[in-house]
Amino acid sequence: MKKKLITTIGVVGMSTALILSGCSTGKSGKADETQVKKAEPVDLFIGYDSDPPTKKKMEEILAKFKTIHPEINIKTETAPYDQFYEKLTTQIAANSAPDVFQSDGTKVFGFAQRGVIRDITDMVNSDLKKDEIYGLDFDKTSDGKYWGVPQGIQVGALFYNKDLFDKAGVKYPTNDWTWDDLKAAAEKLTLDASGKTATDPSFDKTKVKQYGFTFFSSSRGAFNILKAFGGGILDPSMTKSIANSPENKKALEWMVDGMNRKLFPNPADLKAFQDNFKVFLSGSSAMQIDIYAATTAMNGAGLNYDVAPLPKGPTGKRFAPVIANSWVINKKADDKKAKAAWEWIKYWADNDDAQKEWTQVGEAVPVKKSVANSDMFLIKTTKPENKKVFLDSLAFAGTIDSNAVFSEWVKVYNDNNADLFMNKIKVDEWLTKTDQGVQKVLDGFFKK
Repeated sequence: MKKKLITTIGVVGMSTALILSGCSTGKSGKADETQVKKAEPVDLFIGYDSDPPTKKKMEEILAKFKTIHPEINIKTETAPYDQFYEKLTTQIAANSAPDVFQSDGTKVFGFAQRGVIRDITDMVNSDLKKDEIYGLDFDKTSDGKYWGVPQGIQVGALFYNKDLFDKAGVKYPTNDWTWDDLKAAAEKLTLDASGKTATDPSFDKTKVKQYGFTFFSSSRGAFNILKAFGGGILDPSMTKSIANSPENKKALEWMVDGMNRKLFPNPADLKAFQDNFKVFLSGSSAMQIDIYAATTAMNGAGLNYDVAPLPKGPTGKRFAPVIANSWVINKKADDKKAKAAWEWIKYWADNDDAQKEWTQVGEAVPVKKSVANSDMFLIKTTKPENKKVFLDSLAFAGTIDSNAVFSEWVKVYNDNNADLFMNKIKVDEWLTKTDQGVQKVLDGFFKK
């Protein structure tokens, strides 16, 4: 219910306001039948990526939404992730994209900066109880504008193999761990072919069979360590590079030391596994940075694992990566379709039944706080036992600096990381090359 509108027009205008807003239902999920009958029909094109389980569940949720909003004629388009976004790119160029679509969290700000999606700040401020929904601020740019509403939250944590810790006699990670504590534990958890740990003077680092800690890519990689050390890649405007900093230098030296000592696999070591995820999944690494979605594969592999918060940096700062996959509204959608799209977004984020249904899929942290903090999500009979870590980590979580040229600047960053971790360049060279390379990419877009 739009509280500001009702306050302004008074009780007499309330019925009209409900009709114009598509018969907003609020938490109850029910609408007055006479109001529904008065609503004008509208066609709504909804797009989202899916696999068979998520497609089936989404269809069920859409069917329930349709019973509340029979005036909205829904057409859907869905496909697996890569195919969906490949087609979406083509549709955007041809002005034929869905009226409302699911955006990967790394793409929201890019869509906004390219003029693809609507600014929904007024809708968010007037219609949503923001303190009851996780992740809204991750869809808000530095100028205070909202561009989406979270569909599901992916937040990073430290995953650890309990069996490997137990076998080594190492205590599990705690909330007080620093990155130096993690490295100290990794020394005891890294084994060569003869079973010697990295603490043994005769440890053979040319024949490692078990690594202490694994990280790779952006959401699961070095970016999180840079941020915890007080560094990063982009400034808050996401238009300027901050890669060349003393904080980044300290973090990079920490990482290079771990790789040179073979506590962490370098890019060549990861390649030997053919899939970066296989290192931890195969039991060949004791710890890994990962996001909530990884629990599905880990449970499928039968790992005995749990999660802890990512460690603190030298000054006590923590950082957890977050990807808020979100519903966004096509800027090309007319006002009538945009209002219908907003009804769908509100239903998704605020309706208890919708949130509980989606929680059953287990692919993301629920966006409604009351559902996320319920036994439905926090249930301890399925791994990881300490799921509350994901919720607690949102307090110090941040995006991975995604913008309109995210893939372009990340390539520069990742290429330089690979050279650094393979000892092809030194830390100081990384700082200069990355700073200049990233800024060149940024200027190529934002200075046009």
